[in-house]
Amino acid sequence: MSTATSQQPKIWVPGDWNAFFGFGTNILVNLLTLTALMRYVLKLPDDLIFGRILPATGLMLFLSTIYYAYLAYKLAIRTGRSDVCALPSGISVPHMFVVVFVIMMPIAGATGDPIKGWEAGLTWVFVQSFVLMIGGFVAPFIKKITPRAALLGALAGVSIAFISLRPALDMYMDPVIGIVCFAILLSSWFGGVRYFKGIPAGLVAIAVGSLIAWGGLAFGFHFGGMSLEKLGGSFASFGFSFPVPEFGHVFGGFEYLGVILVTAIPFGIYDLVEAMDNVESAEAGGDHYPTTRVLTADGVVSLIGCCLGNPFINAVYIGHPGWKAIGGRIGYSAATGVMVLILSWFGILAVMMALIPVVAISPILLYIGMLIGAQAFQETPKNHAPAVILALIPQVAGWGKLMIDNALGAAGTNAATVGLDKLAGMGVLYHGLELLGGGAILGSLILAAIAACIIDRTFAKAGGFALAGAVLTFFGFMHSEAIGIAKTPLVALSYLGVAALLFGCAKFSVAKVTATRPQETLPGAEAAL
Repeated sequence: MSTATSQQPKIWVPGDWNAFFGFGTNILVNLLTLTALMRYVLKLPDDLIFGRILPATGLMLFLSTIYYAYLAYKLAIRTGRSDVCALPSGISVPHMFVVVFVIMMPIAGATGDPIKGWEAGLTWVFVQSFVLMIGGFVAPFIKKITPRAALLGALAGVSIAFISLRPALDMYMDPVIGIVCFAILLSSWFGGVRYFKGIPAGLVAIAVGSLIAWGGLAFGFHFGGMSLEKLGGSFASFGFSFPVPEFGHVFGGFEYLGVILVTAIPFGIYDLVEAMDNVESAEAGGDHYPTTRVLTADGVVSLIGCCLGNPFINAVYIGHPGWKAIGGRIGYSAATGVMVLILSWFGILAVMMALIPVVAISPILLYIGMLIGAQAFQETPKNHAPAVILALIPQVAGWGKLMIDNALGAAGTNAATVGLDKLAGMGVLYHGLELLGGGAILGSLILAAIAACIIDRTFAKAGGFALAGAVLTFFGFMHSEAIGIAKTPLVALSYLGVAALLFGCAKFSVAKVTATRPQETLPGAEAAL
C-alpha cells in the first residue's frame, strides 16, 4: 500500500525536457494544421484566425495542460511516487477534421460566408461540451465493465488510422527530412542514444529537419516546402491578441442545430469512449486518474474555449505511456501550456508555419502511434490479441472511406454518382466501408468487447455487449453516417441475433466449454498449425 511522502513532488525533472519537446511539437503540429485548415480550406480572414480564434484556442489548451499537471501533482503527493506522469491533452485531431469538413466547410459553402461556417463550428463544440460533462458520470461504469482489450484496441485503431498513417505518408513524400528525423527519434526514444549534452531528441529532429530544408533551399532544392517569401510574409501576423467572449457567434450557429446534432452527439459519445481509453492507457502505465474528473474537465475547458471563439474540442490525448517512457512527469504538461499561450497570443504561429517544415515534426506522431498500438497488445491478456485485431478493422474502414470520399470530392463527384456497383466491380466495397466505418470508435469497442468476452467464456456478458451494439446501431450511433431511427436495420437485427446466440450459449454450454478452455494458447492456434 502506497503512503504519501514528506517531500514535495518535483515539478520539473530532466526527462520533462524530452517530453516537452516531444509533446510540445505534437501540439505545435496540430496548431499548424488547424491554422492551415482555417486559412486555406475555410478561407477565414487572417485577423479572425490570429486575432480571435487562435488566442481562444491557446487559452483553452493552457487551462487544460495546467489542470492535468495539477492532477499529476496531487496524485504524486497521494501515492508518494516520483514517476507520476501528467495526462497529455490538446485539440482532438479527428474532431479537427470532422468539424472543418463535415460542419464548417459545407455551411460556409452553402451560405457563401466563412463566418457562418465558423459560427456553426462554435455551436458544434458548445453541444459536445455538455455531452462530455454529462457523460463523465456514466463513463466510469462503462470503463468498469468493458474489457481492457476493447478500450485499448479501439484506441490503437484510432492511433493507426488517424494518428500514424498521415505522418508516415508525409515522411515518405519528403524522405530526406522525414526518414532522417524519424531515425533520430527512434535511436533516442527506443535505442537509448543520448545526443550532445543531453539535447532532447525532439529538438534535435526539428533542428536537423529545418537545417536540411533551409540548407537545401540554398542549393536550389525544395525540401519541406520552405520559401523566403512565405517566411517574410509571416511576420505580418505579429502582435498581442487577447481572447474575448463571442456569445453572439456561438448562438448564431444555432440556426444549423439540426445538421450539427447529427454529428455532435455521436462524436460526443466518441469523446467519452476516447477519454476512457486514454485514462485506461494511463492506468496501464501505472497512473490512475478519475475518469469523471477528466471528462468533466474536457467539457468545461472546451466550453470556455468555445465561448471565446475556438471551434475545436479539447480532449485527453493518446500518448501518456510514450511521454512517461521518455521521462515526462509533471512539468512537461504545464510548460507546453505556457508555450502555447505565448505562441497564440503573440501571433508567432504564422512565423513557425513558415520556419519549420511540418515533415520534421510528423515522425513524433508516428512514434506515438507505434507505442499506443503496441500497448494494446502488451497490456492485455495474450489470448485477447484477436479481439485487439478486430478493434482495428472498423477504424481502418473509416479511414479508407474518408480517403475515397476526399479523392472523389477532389474530382467533383461522389460515390453515389460514380455508382456503388461500378466501384464494387473494381474491388472497392464502398458500402461495406460505409457500414463498418460508420461510428468506428463505438464499433471497435463493441466488436472487441464481444470477442474478448467470448474468449473468456463469459457468454452472458458478451451477449450484453451484442445487445448494446443492436441498440446503438438501431439509432445510428454505429454503422451509420448519422443518428436516427432504423438507419441500418439489418445490421441492428444481426447484432440482436448474435445476442440471442450468446445468451443461449451462456445458458446451455458454459460448463462444457469452460472445462476445455485453452489456457496458454490463442483460440484456434492448434487448428492453424
